[in-house]
Amino acid sequence: MLKRPKMPNRPPRRSSSSSFGSALDATDLRILEQLQQDARMSNVDLAKAVHLSASPCLARVRALEESGHISRYVTLLDPLKVGLTVSVFVQVTLERQVESALDIFERAMRDRPEVMECYLMTGDSDYLLRIVMPDVPALERFIMDFLSRVPGVGNIRSSFALKQVKYQTALPLSQPPARTNAPVRRRK
Repeated sequence: MLKRPKMPNRPPRRSSSSSFGSALDATDLRILEQLQQDARMSNVDLAKAVHLSASPCLARVRALEESGHISRYVTLLDPLKVGLTVSVFVQVTLERQVESALDIFERAMRDRPEVMECYLMTGDSDYLLRIVMPDVPALERFIMDFLSRVPGVGNIRSSFALKQVKYQTALPLSQPPARTNAPVRRRK
């Protein structure tokens, strides 16, 4: 199995090009697609899958790591099997939308492991959070003892996820062009 270097915990470097994937060729995209599905595959298996020999394949993987296209390697866990059975989406509105208030809120969210995702939004709320918890009382404690006490928080609205219909971590690197119209069904 390929021993990949430990990736530092740093934000990925931006490509000098602003267009999607323009700094990547078709082989780079195939490598990324394979690694998104199985980051533990050996370099030999990866090379076979993308039609390269092992040495150039490893060189490309290292270049993708150095450029920041690959920011880190992780293990995905099943939240239910580790006791995190409650998934909640929380909309947060701040009292004032000034830079200092945004910074305070974002810093507070980064420090909380149960906050899986945090997005600055347009629309009715300022932030959308995805939170995982072991149970509803833990969520109540999180909201009452922490979230409502973050300076500048004005309004909190929560929605429980009843069922996860789709969860995907792999980015769509080679998706077909979007269709503008729904497919037409032909009668026989």
